[in-house]
Amino acid sequence: MARNAQKKQVEDVEIDMTPMLDIVFIMLIFFIVTTVFVKQAGVDVAKPFADTASERKNAYIFVAIDENNQIFIDKDLVQPAEIKAKIQSLRTENLEGGVVIQADKKARAGLVLEVLDKAKQSGANVSVATETVR
Repeated sequence: MARNAQKKQVEDVEIDMTPMLDIVFIMLIFFIVTTVFVKQAGVDVAKPFADTASERKNAYIFVAIDENNQIFIDKDLVQPAEIKAKIQSLRTENLEGGVVIQADKKARAGLVLEVLDKAKQSGANVSVATETVR
């Protein structure tokens, strides 16, 4: 009779969720750490229009030249002599990322070309941002 009493006892079965939660948190940390954060120029510019504009997939560093001919990289005001060094230091984080120059319509063409030349000297793949014609 003692055996029948033991068989009738029902064990509570629970699934331990701790290992699954650990894995989820580890995956979350992995995705946060491996995400590439895009550096923004920090200012809005009125870009010129172009018929041949195409989307740039691996843009990583944005250089903005506003209508007052001020140069911004990563929200910092930069002098023309500092452009090459600043881009090279940002490229250490992502060597595959390209540089996009966002020049305002009213910016001096000579300054835009100077920035373009300094960016190319840093070894980056450089392009100029435009708006597409609708």
